[in-house]
Amino acid sequence: MNLIDNPDQARRLARAIISDVAVYNREKVEEGIRNDNIFELLTEELEEGRQHFNSRVVPELASSKIYELAVVDVLIKRAGKIQSSIW
Repeated sequence: MNLIDNPDQARRLARAIISDVAVYNREKVEEGIRNDNIFELLTEELEEGRQHFNSRVVPELASSKIYELAVVDVLIKRAGKIQSSIW
C-alpha cells in the first residue's frame, strides 16, 4: 500500500478517522463535552486513530498538525449543540 503524500488526502483521512471515533463513541463524546473532559475520556480511541493515520501517511504529514486539526473540526465543532459550560 502506498503512503498518502497529498495533504488534502491526508486531511480527508484524518477527518474520516475522527468521524468514526465520534460515531462509535457518541456517549463518551457527549459526556466529555458536557463535563469538559473529552480528551481524557477518548484518550485510547484518539491514540488508536492517530496510529492508524500515521501508518497511512508519509512521515512529513504524520508529524504535521493535520490529525489534531481534524479532532477539533470534527469532534469538537460538531459537538457544539451539546450543552456544556465550555461554550
